[in-house]
Amino acid sequence: MHSCVPCPGFRRAHWGFGVVVAVLLVWAPALVAQTPAYRAIDLVNAASNAPTPLSPGTIATLYGTNLAYTTRQQTADDITANTLPATLPGTGVRVFISNQPAHVYYVSPTQINLVIPVNLPPGQGVLDLLLDGRRGPTIPVVLMAEAPEFFLGDGRFIAATNAANQPLTPDRVAQPGDVVVLYATGLGRTTPSLLPGQLASQATSIARLPELRLQIEGRLVEAESILYAGLSPGFAGLYQINVRLPLDTPANPEIRLGFENITSQPGTRLRVRR
Repeated sequence: MHSCVPCPGFRRAHWGFGVVVAVLLVWAPALVAQTPAYRAIDLVNAASNAPTPLSPGTIATLYGTNLAYTTRQQTADDITANTLPATLPGTGVRVFISNQPAHVYYVSPTQINLVIPVNLPPGQGVLDLLLDGRRGPTIPVVLMAEAPEFFLGDGRFIAATNAANQPLTPDRVAQPGDVVVLYATGLGRTTPSLLPGQLASQATSIARLPELRLQIEGRLVEAESILYAGLSPGFAGLYQINVRLPLDTPANPEIRLGFENITSQPGTRLRVRR
């Protein structure tokens, strides 16, 4: 007769299965927690940090949780063929806009700074994020031809430098008649055109330069005062506008940038002292 007591082999097998179940119960919540999470409103223009319009070539920021394994910023060693990386080593994350890889400047578990592929057409698109084998939600992305916004350096003051490439600060301000460099994103296609993620290595003006509108306290700056408007050398998605300030520029004026159908947000100011 067979004994009612399970044989040693059965005991070992049963104990092993119980351990596997226990381990899975312990790890299952952690695996779920590592799934990337974000919403459509978490994709913003990196300059304004608001869900304002985006455009091909714009630097954007995606906020969320569990977006990457670690924090890493792009370095010179990550540049290949004069192009930003589509993924940073060790982060495990890749972002796609309408199935095209987005090139990245910065990655962390809660934030990714990326460049919208410059060759995408305006219209409705989608964003997907892959963290190794885990996929985040697919969210809609609406792209316009341009989505101009100034980068801000301090409060509502525009990130800008003087002609000597020194940042404007409360102690170093511009004066009427000075040449200043303003930094922005979302100014659209360029001449010559570049590939997605490619860094500007020469003067690369915006394609719609004749239609560019720069306003200081609501007054249009004359075209001959705009010395350059295009990509900043050594960057992708970062534009600069070199402008000679009118002699009647008031102190700390509001400056807006854009085209006839779209302009940057109101309330952004430049450090100027008369």
